[in-house]
Amino acid sequence: MGKKLRIGMAGAGFIAAAHYDSSKTVYGVDFEIAGITDIIPEKAGSFARERGIACYPDFEEMLKDVDAVDICTPPFAHADNILAAASAHKGIMCEKPLLGYSPEQKDWADFNGMETSKELMLTAISQKTKDVYEAVKQNGVCFTYFENFVYTPQVQREAEIVSKTKAQILRMTGEEAHKGNHAGYSNQWRFAGGGSLISTGSHPLGAILYLKRVEGYSRLGRPIRPVSVSARIHTLTKCRDYEDKGFLRCDYHDVEDYGWAHVVFEDGTVGDVIAGATVLGGINDYVDVFAANHRTRITINPVTLMETYNPKASQFEGIYANCMTSTDEGWLKMGIDENYLFGYKPEMQDALECLATGRQPVSGIELAADTILTIYSGYLSAERGGQEVVIERIGG
Repeated sequence: MGKKLRIGMAGAGFIAAAHYDSSKTVYGVDFEIAGITDIIPEKAGSFARERGIACYPDFEEMLKDVDAVDICTPPFAHADNILAAASAHKGIMCEKPLLGYSPEQKDWADFNGMETSKELMLTAISQKTKDVYEAVKQNGVCFTYFENFVYTPQVQREAEIVSKTKAQILRMTGEEAHKGNHAGYSNQWRFAGGGSLISTGSHPLGAILYLKRVEGYSRLGRPIRPVSVSARIHTLTKCRDYEDKGFLRCDYHDVEDYGWAHVVFEDGTVGDVIAGATVLGGINDYVDVFAANHRTRITINPVTLMETYNPKASQFEGIYANCMTSTDEGWLKMGIDENYLFGYKPEMQDALECLATGRQPVSGIELAADTILTIYSGYLSAERGGQEVVIERIGG
């Protein structure tokens, strides 16, 4: 497939580790993970030493030495990373979400995301989305949007059904909810770009928008895209008389821990997204599809391929059970190759194949743009008490 590809990783957190591990199973592509950089040098250094790869002092230095970048930084940094990589004609893999609103760093100390105008945020995000979209298109770089829900084998199987039967999807419902995000920074809007609606809601929303795109290409020869959204958000762990029992994360500074969005597509069909950080028992991930010719229930997590009963939690010390569970005691739904079933391995395979061959990825800049504009239009809707907001359209 041509010369050996050199991939640089930006960001050394949880998702970077999942991407690195997933890259080890990629086949048919000659590549190497050349190195990593992070705004916290100690994190990058530790990540690099553990894996025997180079540690770069900054993103710009790494760009000079690689063919493509895997962007695993917090959302507030994505735009700068993407624009720099596109200008340097480097391939781009971008972890979800595409962008996140943050003020200039000089204003961070006094910034409160919940109190800041969502119309201001949407205007800024819209312009940044246009900027990165045009940079990717004008420079002709390969851009893969790492929305792992899209790449799960279950969603891909449903995409095959929709495409081959030319199904008309009437409505969909999707959810991601758990006990609180892994990333420490996710409790602050300036880093994460919002709360549950963007951090967890982007997953089921991405899958729902993707399946309508698949339907559109199958039936009409063009994607079916979202046109409006109504949404509400809440911080339930900050409600009056909330009793903290120690099981849920509740250290939120200026973001919500629950969100809901109702999306209307240009053909009049709908999708509903639930996102939250107030659910115990592991991750609750699903997409339900209600079509005119079939009905599909997609369960992404928890999986039920294997269940184990453990009468004493200490017996399972050092044994991984499942993501986001609070205890290893009792009946456990055991995770089986989660990097595959969560879509991390398939998205990495697709991205590297596209870089090597020049074909278009399953999940690209168009899906990324529609997703982020829907989310921030949702934030504006929530600020207006659930009033419907028209979603701006960028690209094709």
